[in-house]
Amino acid sequence: MRIGGEDTGRSMKGQRHPYIRITMKSVVGGLFNESARPYLIARKLFPENQEAPVQFIDLTNIPEELLYRRNHFAYPPLRQESYQISIVGEVAQPRTVNYDFIRSLPSRSVPVVLECAGNKRAFFEPATFGEQWEKGAWAQGVWTGTSLSHLLQLAGIKASAREVVIEGWDAGYRTDMPGEFPYARSLPILQAMHPDTLLAYEYNGRPLTRKHGFPLRLIVPHWYAMASVKWVKRIIVTESAFQGPFQSVDYQYDLQNTNGQEKSPVTILNVNSSILRPLDRSIMRKGKQVIQGIAWTGLGEIHQVELSLDGGNTWAAAQMGRIPYQSQACVYWSYEWEVQRTGEYSIISRSRDTFGRVQPMTALWNRKGYGYNAADLVKVRIE
Repeated sequence: MRIGGEDTGRSMKGQRHPYIRITMKSVVGGLFNESARPYLIARKLFPENQEAPVQFIDLTNIPEELLYRRNHFAYPPLRQESYQISIVGEVAQPRTVNYDFIRSLPSRSVPVVLECAGNKRAFFEPATFGEQWEKGAWAQGVWTGTSLSHLLQLAGIKASAREVVIEGWDAGYRTDMPGEFPYARSLPILQAMHPDTLLAYEYNGRPLTRKHGFPLRLIVPHWYAMASVKWVKRIIVTESAFQGPFQSVDYQYDLQNTNGQEKSPVTILNVNSSILRPLDRSIMRKGKQVIQGIAWTGLGEIHQVELSLDGGNTWAAAQMGRIPYQSQACVYWSYEWEVQRTGEYSIISRSRDTFGRVQPMTALWNRKGYGYNAADLVKVRIE
């Protein structure tokens, strides 16, 4: 098994690295109670959109039933036995391959943070329309599959190729234009050919389920998850920019200025962090309290996480922990707070990455509420 370019020689199924246990105990110890179970939080029932209770689950080993669910249309009915993918367009040898053929190609396992582009949309001010995700349209895990580049190389990309369009089996109608559309997205050739861009068939060592892309889904590390198309149907190599509605209408940062022209595509994950404990509006006792959370980025790695306990006037560094061999995974952080005075407090977290990007105090507002990454804030009362 290959993780991020290194072959571990062991399956992830049932495996828990001791460092992971230590890290999680230091970050979320005391949150888990085997007599109580967390559940997904519904944002919409049809199509199904539900977020994960990230404050209450072990984020190093999220079970698939607690992965957030983001859909634009109904789940497509697919069978592994009859499943096929076509590779067409600007290729020398168009071809159609089945599931077993793809499973026979060299496999690769990549730890990936999957964050919905609308994660934390509910925190924008003024509010924006769309699913009102809070902190749980986010997941991470180890995805196993074959590099998309293997199939593209087999088909032979022509010199005229500019983008690779991935079309899913899920399709339906939109509210803003007539006609039926499949969910489809494109990637630049360089991103499509990156070895970590996968056609995935396993998550954390287990086969994908129908609700998360079975039989095959795309996984695009470092990008917002709208790029990781589920239920892949066709791979279309094009010589021009793809203009499908989920590329050119949705998933654009639309600042809606006076001339209406200031748009840019949603691509790489912003640097971000979330406070998982304490919960917002918690009532706590004086004494030692542990503040815990996560941080992630789409460029480089997380370099530092800082906390402010006085509304942003002063900052202190949090202690960080990482999962071995998973530089693309999130960072777990914690901070011990000795508090002796009663009253109300604002706790703020911000992270910075190795590319010098720092969480802003205010997120860049855009009309559709994408890419929220303001410094995270929870308020507590000490009694």
